[in-house]
Amino acid sequence: MDNASELEVLYQHRFSAEDLAPKHATWKALCTNFFQKHIRASDRVVDIGAGYCEFINNIHAREKIAVDLNPDIKRFAAPEVRVINTSCTDIQQIESSSVDVVFMSNFLEHLPSKAMVLDTFREAWRILSPRGKIIVLQPNIRFLPGEYWDFFDHHTPLTDRSLVEALRLAGFEPTLVLPKFLPYTTKSRLPKGAVFLRLYLRLPLAWRILGKQALVVAEKSRG
Repeated sequence: MDNASELEVLYQHRFSAEDLAPKHATWKALCTNFFQKHIRASDRVVDIGAGYCEFINNIHAREKIAVDLNPDIKRFAAPEVRVINTSCTDIQQIESSSVDVVFMSNFLEHLPSKAMVLDTFREAWRILSPRGKIIVLQPNIRFLPGEYWDFFDHHTPLTDRSLVEALRLAGFEPTLVLPKFLPYTTKSRLPKGAVFLRLYLRLPLAWRILGKQALVVAEKSRG
């Protein structure tokens, strides 16, 4: 689904205002207690498919950019976040080799084909500096074959293994692969509250039981 007006309508109904507050609280805890260790305060960070800006608003970085086709994203981005409404495969407003970290969360399944997933990775490769990194958090269809299709705009099935293959094709080398990391959605059994979430993140055994999203971190490895 790549029509901006259709995206705006779809996401207006997917989460209520009551859903968004705990969603942002969850992501603040995730950024503080996990993702920040992969990102330096001096980094330039791009969030592709930024959605409600839960990640990019809560991560600490020198420069933060949210990329999303949905024009409604401007309502959710923090004042310090630069918003770019454009396709994930052609981000002309960002120059080549100028970004330290590219982040994507629960995004690639919305793309219409694996070819577009690969094109998105190649565009991430283009904008990343040498040895820059990409971080992908993604529902893993190996562990939720039915639930994966509950959303109308889910098109492309991906696993941790297919993510690794696609990243390598695009010129990345994975440095961290977690087939099971977080539960499927923020409405799932993910522990609520910062204290419980910190505990969950410290217990990899809990990931193996509850985790249905894969996490892959990869480094730009050529060029």
